Amino acid sequence: MSELSVDHLLGIKYLKKEDIDLIFQTADHFKEVINRPIKKVPSLRDITIANLFFENSTRTRLSFELAEKRLSADVVNFSAASSSVKKGETLIDTVNNILSMKVDMVVMRHPNPGAGIFLSKHVGASIINAGDGAHEHPTQALLDSYSIREKLGEVTGKKVVIVGDILHSRVALSNILALKLQGAQVKVCGPYTLLPKHIKSLGVEVEPNLRKALQWCDVANMLRVQNERMEINYFPSTREYVQLFGLNKQLLDSLDKKIVIMHPGPINRGVEITSDVADSDQAIILDQVQNGVAVRMAVIYLLASKIKQQ
Repeated sequence: MSELSVDHLLGIKYLKKEDIDLIFQTADHFKEVINRPIKKVPSLRDITIANLFFENSTRTRLSFELAEKRLSADVVNFSAASSSVKKGETLIDTVNNILSMKVDMVVMRHPNPGAGIFLSKHVGASIINAGDGAHEHPTQALLDSYSIREKLGEVTGKKVVIVGDILHSRVALSNILALKLQGAQVKVCGPYTLLPKHIKSLGVEVEPNLRKALQWCDVANMLRVQNERMEINYFPSTREYVQLFGLNKQLLDSLDKKIVIMHPGPINRGVEITSDVADSDQAIILDQVQNGVAVRMAVIYLLASKIKQQ
């Protein structure tokens, strides 16, 4: 397969396994590029990309911006307080203003699920979803799978447990879809109040006991508790959450095998994982960050190749 089957990256649910394979092969090439002394390639010198962030983001925005600049694209940054963008019309107005400046691609993070899909139907640019509400975050799932492949050789057949706040996590949904598509086994672990009701319909097992989940898995992806998305208390106290679902070095060392620890960031140190776990040789958290740039370069490059053909 030499090109993506999609014109936008709106969610993992629209991708085929061959798309993921192509993105990873392309990312392998870019990973080599970003480890050279001169980290830029002139691939997208004639492409303009707008980064629209209607929700706060540090790592994802920087990662996309770095990926775009490494590819020599022209970059326009737009961050809006979510208050001015509560209405669909405002979103289209904002984007139309930017498109009138002849933008080829839009990378967007938005608090409303489906915002990217809505946009893709109304504007002529290629859309990359950088997170829409608690719905999907496709590039995070791709870089997570890419990091597993790099560490363990392949994703197929691997056992991955996703721990924590599954309910509010776009990372969890995208990860489940991406891992299942590649033939991994997936379990989730967390308080029942933080598991979506339909979770089993995604072909995922629930394991309420953290030790059992860790003993089963090859990889544990530890999610942050998303306090900013919670209007009510989903568990009695942080202390109780830490006792039941927090990963510390003692628990990690008591397992009879070495598992890989991942985290999409930002880490609440001492809540979902302790500092000594985050900084241990079993954690690949910093590899995920580096891989994020290579994977985002791959996605942007492949989508831009389709724009150029039009």
